[in-house]
Amino acid sequence: MMIRSLVKSAFQTGCLSVESEGLIHQVLKTRCYQPNDLVALAALDDEIRSGNIKREASARRPLEFPTLCNSR
Repeated sequence: MMIRSLVKSAFQTGCLSVESEGLIHQVLKTRCYQPNDLVALAALDDEIRSGNIKREASARRPLEFPTLCNSR
């Protein structure tokens, strides 16, 4: 649920904060997420890539959600 809440916030504000991105990575590392969280992350990734949602994190550091690579 935490990932989906963070993704929802990014969709509402149009921005993925550094803090939210860090929390998403922490949740992914602990593997405490549900399949719906991965669906939400995929949607977030698509919106970031299309430019509809901006990232606060440095553009030099690519957005990487390793779990998504395995689920797509």
